[in-house]
Amino acid sequence: MARFTYGGQALIEGVLMRGRDAIAVAFRSPQGGIVWETERLDSGFHGSRLARLPFVRGLVVLYETLIVGTRWLVRSASLAASEEGIELGRGAVALMLGVTLAAGIGFFFLLPLIIATLTTSQTDSRGLVQSLVEGLVRVALFLGYLVLIAQSKDIRRVFQYHGAEHMTIHALEAGDPLTTEAVRKYPTAHQRCGTEFLVVVIALSIVMFSLVGRQPPLIMVGSRIVLIPVIAAVGYELLRLGARHRANPVVKAIMWPGILVQKITTRQPTDDMIEVAIVSMEQALLADQESVPDGSAGFEREPLAAAEARFRSELAAARAAEASGSGTEPRPDAERPAPGA
Repeated sequence: MARFTYGGQALIEGVLMRGRDAIAVAFRSPQGGIVWETERLDSGFHGSRLARLPFVRGLVVLYETLIVGTRWLVRSASLAASEEGIELGRGAVALMLGVTLAAGIGFFFLLPLIIATLTTSQTDSRGLVQSLVEGLVRVALFLGYLVLIAQSKDIRRVFQYHGAEHMTIHALEAGDPLTTEAVRKYPTAHQRCGTEFLVVVIALSIVMFSLVGRQPPLIMVGSRIVLIPVIAAVGYELLRLGARHRANPVVKAIMWPGILVQKITTRQPTDDMIEVAIVSMEQALLADQESVPDGSAGFEREPLAAAEARFRSELAAARAAEASGSGTEPRPDAERPAPGA
């Protein structure tokens, strides 16, 4: 069994697995096959000893989730939508990430502060009630957001891949072969899930923001932004601690809300989704030079770059054949008249 604790992330029709020194992604392509790719993480700051220090490592994982995870989420959406493997440029990804971060901070951190300040300003001079109301509003917004997006068919499929990711990690940690049958018996919830991390962050925010108390508006707004990395770093360490001592009844009770929230963010996957998660895990293990568990399925797969090149070649040949049959020369898409023109 691998000595490193592997984690992951659901994508659009795919799964990302994060290993010790690399990430691996696997997708179900529009043509039905499984394609994969790996990306190294052991260069620069990530490869230093400093990046593995307590509290620092939580910020590194947060960065990887926001930057690397978002980039692959966008890539997976492009693959699923275009069938041509179009990858958005760095500028587009950076813009999307910036807008998402700004909206997330505004909706989940600043909006609860505004609501709590307006509703408690006449009765709470020290800010204790304000912090409690702010936390409750934040919990309500978080759960409401999850329930709302879960109504989308596409998001429900992402939640199914999320379940497949967790089940595959369970199987690896138990030392089972990575087969559909072995993975299928495990629960969709996992104690190191990012959803559980968010629950821990929300709980910590209530405590930390209560220490700030009622201050001038600019200080309260600034504290909600500046303390986010601190809360994330502490929350990651608490999540690791909770995962190591899960058998302790007290720890299990404290972490139980995170498992309950995963009933929203994970769903039972289909067998073909589990296959994608297994391929992603196997490629992450191989990228870390770890052995794949004996008896694993070894599903057929193809490197993403090769699949994209083959698809472009087939598309070009089909267009050439179509143009030849109509007696005209093939023209680039950019030169084709728009529909209805």
